[in-house]
Amino acid sequence: MHTTRDECTQIRERRRNQKSKRGRPLRRTWVVGALAALCTALMPSVAPHASADGHSGRQRDTAYVANAGDDTVSVISSTTNQVIATVGVGDSPFGVAVDPPRARAYVTNAVDGTVSVINTRTNRVVGPPITVGGGPSAAAVDSSRARAYVVNGNDGTVSVINTRTNRVIATIPVGTNPGAVAVDPSSARAYVTNEPDNTVSVIDTSTNTVIATIPVGTDPAGVAVDPSIDRAYVTNFTDGTVSVIDTTNNTEILPRIPVGGGPLGVAVDPSIDRAYVTNFTDGTVSVIDTTNNTEILPRVTVGDGPRGVAVDPPRDRAYVTNFLSPNTVSVIDTSTNQVIATTTVGNNPFGVAAF
Repeated sequence: MHTTRDECTQIRERRRNQKSKRGRPLRRTWVVGALAALCTALMPSVAPHASADGHSGRQRDTAYVANAGDDTVSVISSTTNQVIATVGVGDSPFGVAVDPPRARAYVTNAVDGTVSVINTRTNRVVGPPITVGGGPSAAAVDSSRARAYVVNGNDGTVSVINTRTNRVIATIPVGTNPGAVAVDPSSARAYVTNEPDNTVSVIDTSTNTVIATIPVGTDPAGVAVDPSIDRAYVTNFTDGTVSVIDTTNNTEILPRIPVGGGPLGVAVDPSIDRAYVTNFTDGTVSVIDTTNNTEILPRVTVGDGPRGVAVDPPRDRAYVTNFLSPNTVSVIDTSTNQVIATTTVGNNPFGVAAF
């Protein structure tokens, strides 16, 4: 997942402020994205358990937000748009993906090289962290195959986790500095963005092998799949565009869709034929009509440095993490494309998942 210099600076400064809480600093470097940013940080003191109010234990109607700046995950109630639990995880959580049938959330800890597993019924971490590759930045779950796919930005690999056993069963080489992943269970495919290569790797999830490499725009960052129309949507950070891939033949459909500045995250709501794109440098979200691949204007104004986005179709909601705000999530009513709430979460919210 694309990491900008502003994001690294935010995390570094917040961890410097926490130095008095935790003895000696932990120095680390990861390269994720076109800027190849060098980020130095301290590990804060956060216990790996949940603190919640009386609403803890909810399994559904929630959004999970990975807070890179304080090593936590915020759990938001979709009913009240309030945080109902805060779960301590590993160092610098970037991505989060949910597995509703098994009541689990998988959180990538970029500095630890691990994945934390949260029981979404109790909002507590279960079991030890799962060791994956270097700099894991994002994850996607295929519940039908009981698999989680984790992109390792430093290694140029994808780790495959068996979600029944929470063990890594395969490691797949992809492109350089992979940043995001999306799965299409119906076709047994996973799509991975490789930023410096300006490509997307296509994985056959039945064999865990790369079967195609698709050229896209400059610095591809996010990816989302709409199986109902055989399309994948890829944000191109430097171009300010979205590439549309025909997943039946793994080719790009031109022309690319112009959006806002520095597009990063993307999520698709097939029920209303819409894709939502976070524009990091503009502080906006672009809404794309997926029936004709055009942007619906005006854009939705959110917080500063919007990064991750997730949709909740049954509730007509989209959740956007505002990384530079630096601790809010904008809640969009997708029936009106209006922001209806701004929820305070942890520091430097990064990835988000909803179900």
